[in-house]
Amino acid sequence: MTWDGDACGLVDQFRSGQLHPAEVMSETLSEIASSTLNAFSFIDEEGALKAATNADVQAPFGGVPIGVKELDAVKGWPYTEASAVLADRVAEHTSTMVSRSIGAGAIPVGLTTSSEFGGVNLTRTVLNGATRNPWDLSRTPGGSSGGSASAVAGGLVPIATGGDGGGSIRIPAGFCGLVGLKGTFGRIPRSPKTLVGNLTVSIGSLTRSIRDTARWFDVTNGFDPRDTLSLPKVTGWETQLGTLSETLHGSRVAVIPDWGGATVSPAMWDVLADAAAEIINGFGMREQEIDSTLPSMGAAWSISGMIAIRAELGDRWPACEGDLTPEIRAGLRYTEGLYNEDGRARIEERRMAVVERMADIFNDVDFVITASNPDIAFNAEGPLPDTFGGLVAGARNNGRLTFPANIAGNPAISIPAGSVDECPVGLQIIGRHHSEQQLLDIGLWMERERPWPLVAPKP
Repeated sequence: MTWDGDACGLVDQFRSGQLHPAEVMSETLSEIASSTLNAFSFIDEEGALKAATNADVQAPFGGVPIGVKELDAVKGWPYTEASAVLADRVAEHTSTMVSRSIGAGAIPVGLTTSSEFGGVNLTRTVLNGATRNPWDLSRTPGGSSGGSASAVAGGLVPIATGGDGGGSIRIPAGFCGLVGLKGTFGRIPRSPKTLVGNLTVSIGSLTRSIRDTARWFDVTNGFDPRDTLSLPKVTGWETQLGTLSETLHGSRVAVIPDWGGATVSPAMWDVLADAAAEIINGFGMREQEIDSTLPSMGAAWSISGMIAIRAELGDRWPACEGDLTPEIRAGLRYTEGLYNEDGRARIEERRMAVVERMADIFNDVDFVITASNPDIAFNAEGPLPDTFGGLVAGARNNGRLTFPANIAGNPAISIPAGSVDECPVGLQIIGRHHSEQQLLDIGLWMERERPWPLVAPKP
C-alpha cells in the first residue's frame, strides 16, 4: 500500500526514520503497475529507485515520489504532448518547475496522462486511451491535468505537476477532491524554451493538502530570465499559513453560481453554497451583490490556442488528422483560417475587455466564490457534456467557470467542498492578483473545519 497522507507528512516520516524513500518508492512503482486508473503514460523505474536510494530527506520534498504531467518536459523522457502524432519525440531539456522540485528533493516517477495538447477538459487520447477517476472508474478525472489528479487522488503518488490554461488544474482538482491552485500569471516560470502562446497558462500542482500546495509554490516560484513574464521570488507561504485571518475579516465576497455565464447543477450548487456561507461566517466576511457579467472570450481563447497546436503539428497536418482526438481535430477544422489580421485584432480587443471587466469586479469585491465545474465528473470516454446543444458549446460551459481567471491572470483555487452522488465537488475561489496566500488561508480554514478525504476510497 502506498502512502495515503500528504507529501509533507511523508517527508516527516522519512526524517523520523519510520519510513525510507526506497521502500516507499518500491511500493509506489508496484501500485502504479497494478493500477487500473491509466494515470501514467511512462515510468522511469530505474531512475526513480536510484534517486530514492540516495534521497536527501532534509530537503523540502526529500524522497517524495511525484508524477509529472506529460506536457512538462523531462530530459530523456517522452515529450509527446499526449498526441499519437508526436509519439516518438523525446525531451531535450527539463522544465524549470520540474528542475526546481528535483532540487528540493522530489523524485519524478514518470509522466501522468493529459488531454491531447492540453486542449480539452477530458483525459482520453488516441495515444493513451481513457484515464479514470478513482472515485468512480466510469468517470473522467477531467483535464488537461487528468492523469496527475487521478494519480494523486488514487493513492499512487502524493503530488503531481499540473498546468492551467483554461482550468486544467482546477477542473480535475474539483472532479477528484484535491487542492488545485492556479497562481497569478507568471508565478512559476514556464521556462526554458516555452512559447508565450495566448498568455493564459499557469503551472503548478495537484495536491492532497493546503500545506503541500504552499510548499510546492515555495520551492518552484520565482523569476527566470528565460521567461520574461515570470514574477519575482516570494517565500514563506507554508510557514505563514493560518496567519492572515485578520486581513480576511471584513473582506467583500461575491457568491456567483453562474460565473462566466455557466450553468451549474442545482444539486452541486446546494453543497457549494453551504460551504461558501460557512467561509463567509467563519471569517466575518461581507457578502455583496454585484454585476458579474463578463464579455465572452471562450471562442477567441480557443482560436488562439488552436494556432499553437497547428504550429506544433507543422507539415504533418492535415495528413495526421486521423491520429488526433475528435475534439482537437474538430477544433483545428473549426478555427482554420480564422486567425488573420482581423482575427488577431478581435482577440486582443476581447482580451482587453475581459481584463478591464475583471479589474472592475475586483475593485468592488476581494473574492469571487463559485464552482470549479458545472457538475460532477462525466463519462471517462466522453463526449464532453453538451449543455448548450453541441460539442463546442458543451466544452465552453465546462470551462466558463475557469476561463476568466486565466484570461485576466488572477489567482484561483479549487478546494474540496463535499460530494454529490459520492463524487467530489470543488469550490472555486478567485482573488485579486498576488492574493494566493489569502486563498491558501481560506483553504486551510476549510481543511480544518470541513476536512476532506486525502485519497479516494479503494473499490
